[in-house]
Amino acid sequence: MTRTTPVVLLASVALPLAFAANTGSFDVLTFNVAGLPSILSGNDVPGDKETNSRGIGSKFAEYDYDVIHVQEVCTDKTAARASTNTNSLKDFNYHAYIYETDDHPYRTATSGGVPFGSGLNTLSNFNWISYDRIKWDSCYLNDGDCLTPKGFTAMRAQIDEGVYIDFYNLHADAGSESGDVLARQAGIVQLINYIEANSIGNAVVVFGDTNDRYTNAEVPVSMLTTQLGFKDTWVELIKGGVTPISGAPADPCGKPAASNQCEIVDKVLYRGSRAISLSASGWNYETSKFLQPDGNILSDHNPITVDFSWSRSNTIRLSDLSGGPHGNWFNDLDSIPSSSSGTNKPSKISFRGANRLDSVSLTLTSGTTYTHGGTGGSLVELTLEASEYWTQAKLCRGQKNDHTRNFYILATTSSGRTLSSGTSTGDCSSFAAPDGWQIVGFQGRDGDELDLLGFIYAPQ
Repeated sequence: MTRTTPVVLLASVALPLAFAANTGSFDVLTFNVAGLPSILSGNDVPGDKETNSRGIGSKFAEYDYDVIHVQEVCTDKTAARASTNTNSLKDFNYHAYIYETDDHPYRTATSGGVPFGSGLNTLSNFNWISYDRIKWDSCYLNDGDCLTPKGFTAMRAQIDEGVYIDFYNLHADAGSESGDVLARQAGIVQLINYIEANSIGNAVVVFGDTNDRYTNAEVPVSMLTTQLGFKDTWVELIKGGVTPISGAPADPCGKPAASNQCEIVDKVLYRGSRAISLSASGWNYETSKFLQPDGNILSDHNPITVDFSWSRSNTIRLSDLSGGPHGNWFNDLDSIPSSSSGTNKPSKISFRGANRLDSVSLTLTSGTTYTHGGTGGSLVELTLEASEYWTQAKLCRGQKNDHTRNFYILATTSSGRTLSSGTSTGDCSSFAAPDGWQIVGFQGRDGDELDLLGFIYAPQ
């Protein structure tokens, strides 16, 4: 299979996909690739790390997992050979050797080697519209945890038209001393706070190296299930929904794992959203697929794959997004009344704008108002009739201070009336609610203006 391989593509415009499906599937892989420099960790893996990294990359290409999260992809000062991928960064590392033999179309650029890089990267068959690296606020100087900026990454990937899933990749503090447990707990709290602020209303999959097991005396990772309602795919599909008891005897895994029943620190957790249902249907340790030619392991971790299915809601849906990856995330999805209540219909549309689009606002018949953006520009408003619905929109983009923003909006109602604000450009996208549906809310990113904007649809 031959593909072009650009590194880090962030979508800055809304591009309608050729085929929008109501259901679909994808698979994920999480793999700690044992890529710390040999002087810090030999990992008890036979062979040299350059060759093993190339072997891992070739397996990624062969099995073509849709979203791959890797941990411990760091620089080795002895790894001074250039990658064949001319888009790689100029530091030469195990990251480059993996990418040399992989062919996924979308891959993140390394954040650097020890002590600068987190060792977290993603290879994907899906493009993404935003990507952020976040360092843990706390670490404990044990097992080399403070030698690299461990943390997590946050990526919003587009699976289909109007179907976005937030993928988080993490590498938690290692070790079993009390300081390790406290640092690991602080990291999970930091991750939870970030998800609550940035993934509101979104489907989410969290996977990576948690350095935690449910049988541990302290189990910080369990807060993802108890506080955010995430499902652990191993517990759900392999353990029949029964979480191992904290403090119970552990069932250690070998490498390769003898069966899926034993527990490791690498985990995959998820939740759906009001607009997108997610379900996990397959789970497996894949170490037998990631072996050296002589049968030895390529890493000291067992890689995990999980198969997911998704489907759109019949009562509320999302549009594509238009703009750039800046500003603060917002999403009205969780607070919009259900269609059956009859209170989700907008009664008034309000925009503010001048040279650019400053803000958008909707007032529902329930009296609830959603407003996003700043306070600049001039205000324009349109009051809707009882049988009139907002059904179409047009957004135009432009650049300000090297950031892509929305410069213009045009709203069209079911009666053919219009409301516009801002300044039109030559880079525009059109949006239309499905037949019999209406626009009832917003999603995107904002600051003083509208950096990224999309719409929420519901039946009339």
